[in-house]
Amino acid sequence: MASRDREAEAELLRAIAHGTRLQILSALRDAERAVGEIEAMTGIAQPGLSQQLGVLRKAELVATRREGKQVFYAIAAPRLGEALAVIDGLMPVSAAPATSKPEPATGGEAQVAADRRDPIRRRGGAAVFARITD
Repeated sequence: MASRDREAEAELLRAIAHGTRLQILSALRDAERAVGEIEAMTGIAQPGLSQQLGVLRKAELVATRREGKQVFYAIAAPRLGEALAVIDGLMPVSAAPATSKPEPATGGEAQVAADRRDPIRRRGGAAVFARITD
């Protein structure tokens, strides 16, 4: 059995294991896209998008092609699309997409949310969370 470079594999997984980069890779799963298209699909602003695309390029997960002033990105690793499908399959069916906004809290949920924003109450940890109010 051939020796595997587990550290290199871990580096690859670290490049993938980031919410923003996963969003970008998902946008590229089916087709090559220009930076503007990726920005529109993901909602990631240009500076952050460029930074994360740089990480993906360095990890050799995406390839670039320039056409005039436009830069196009595509998934470079042939089996990365399959890996993304496996990651999607690992997520619980009830998991909400990262782009959805949480519904506003009501009643007791509103108080818990307010407590979490309050630095004094937040220190109470589980005891504050478990507190029953009328």
